Amino acid sequence: MTSELLTVPQAMAALKVSRWTLYNLIRSGELNSIVVGVRCRRIPAEALNDYVTRLCEEAA
Repeated sequence: MTSELLTVPQAMAALKVSRWTLYNLIRSGELNSIVVGVRCRRIPAEALNDYVTRLCEEAA
């Protein structure tokens, strides 16, 4: 395994968004995440980078 998994608070801090916004991105499919166990949601760092890259490409 080479991908770092971020917690919800870590992903929120990286994107500088609220919990509500982060979960909306996950629900809409714009940001990929995984569930570990029963309740532990993690966001692969690669998914976060992909999301930011897409935003930058759309803005250009």
